[in-house]
Amino acid sequence: MKSKAFFKKLDWPIIGIYLALVFIGYISVFASIYDDQSFWAIFDTTQRYGLQFIWIITAVGIAITCLSVSSKFYSVFAGPIYLISILLLVAVLLLGIEVGGSKSWFDIAGIRLQPAEFSKIATSLALARLMSVHDFKIKTFRGMASALFIVLLPPLLIILENETGLALVYAAFFLVLYREGLSGWILIFGLFIVILFILSVMWEEVHLFMLIVALCAAGYALVSRKWGYIAASALLFMAGYRFIPNLFQDQAALTPTHWFFLLLAPFLVAGIAYAFRSRLRALWMILLSLCASVTVVYMVDYFVDHVLQEHQRTRIHILLGMEKDLQGKGYNVHQSKVAIGSGGLWGKGFLKGTQTKYNFVPEQTTDFIFCTIGEEWGFLGSCVVIALFLALFYRIILIAERQKDHFARIYGYCVASCFFVHFFVNIGMTIGIMPVIGIPLPFISYGGSSLWTFTILLFILLKLDTARW
Repeated sequence: MKSKAFFKKLDWPIIGIYLALVFIGYISVFASIYDDQSFWAIFDTTQRYGLQFIWIITAVGIAITCLSVSSKFYSVFAGPIYLISILLLVAVLLLGIEVGGSKSWFDIAGIRLQPAEFSKIATSLALARLMSVHDFKIKTFRGMASALFIVLLPPLLIILENETGLALVYAAFFLVLYREGLSGWILIFGLFIVILFILSVMWEEVHLFMLIVALCAAGYALVSRKWGYIAASALLFMAGYRFIPNLFQDQAALTPTHWFFLLLAPFLVAGIAYAFRSRLRALWMILLSLCASVTVVYMVDYFVDHVLQEHQRTRIHILLGMEKDLQGKGYNVHQSKVAIGSGGLWGKGFLKGTQTKYNFVPEQTTDFIFCTIGEEWGFLGSCVVIALFLALFYRIILIAERQKDHFARIYGYCVASCFFVHFFVNIGMTIGIMPVIGIPLPFISYGGSSLWTFTILLFILLKLDTARW
């Protein structure tokens, strides 16, 4: 009787979507490396599709285990699980093996495991545990600092492993913080950083600083309703953009940026003095925004020059249209778009793809697995896969919203955010609207660590959902 009641509590639509996506993933991995000689060896473990079948069988076992564990276990042991995850991220830096330039893998008896993938589970549990405590308030300094510590510590360690792509996935957790009461201004600030990042890559530093100063001056003009300042700001930017780099480009001692700040310094000091004397809050905010923007630009420059690897910088330049390298760093995305475009409306048919079949698309079973779907199933087949993911997101959010327990609700939004970022970035990579950062498509891409991670994330949520009855 208890078993029947438990099965009735399970969200079977989401399990059906899970099984459908896993099946699509398996046949896509098989199709991407299929040839006539391997057809009758579909379970050949020397091939990736054979190994993927093993990962699927073990993932089903893991799913059953997640459903068998008491729902209270996940909240009670969230802290120790997070600590173990951090220790594994440190250990892989010391004892791990290097794969593709990233030292983020353990090799245990020939089986490779990536702690960076599993750390998403630990972070989701730890963040849900922290924010579900009755006296937690996200808008306090202590609450914000605690949440940021939990969210940012794993990606910092992952960056040390040269696995920048997986580290960027942790931006998903800021969506959870926003859902739980974080000010919308934080997301606006995040969007502002993205814009500054793009402009920092595309523009010369001095031009970007001039634009920031002009915008700050125009912002103060709008707040104070001194409309003449807007025209002055526009003239300041255009004049500086035109003349400053040319006037000082031959100075050996100082760069144009240094000259710009030397010319700006008297006006900045006068503005600070005026704001202090007149106690103008708006002017203080403008000046603070100016300083923060300049700081962000320097941080972005450091990140691009010293954290990102050469191939990652090149891919960003190609994405922004600054470079064209169809035979080099841009080869993956170019061939990916060719493969997807060649599928047309209906696709070429199962096992009839040519671009993915003959290795024109690198990493076609992992990062670019969506190319196989686009080529063989066409636009309509791709839309079916995207619709399944959208249905998955809808069910996860529905489950999260119907929870009475704060821990389960917050964890549900962590799961939804992680899935969405992987889905959006991976498909965005294949069609050329996102930089290639090397993250898998949930349940579709080849790999045990990825499949197990997403399975655990999803089925822990399903277990927590059964406890609401």
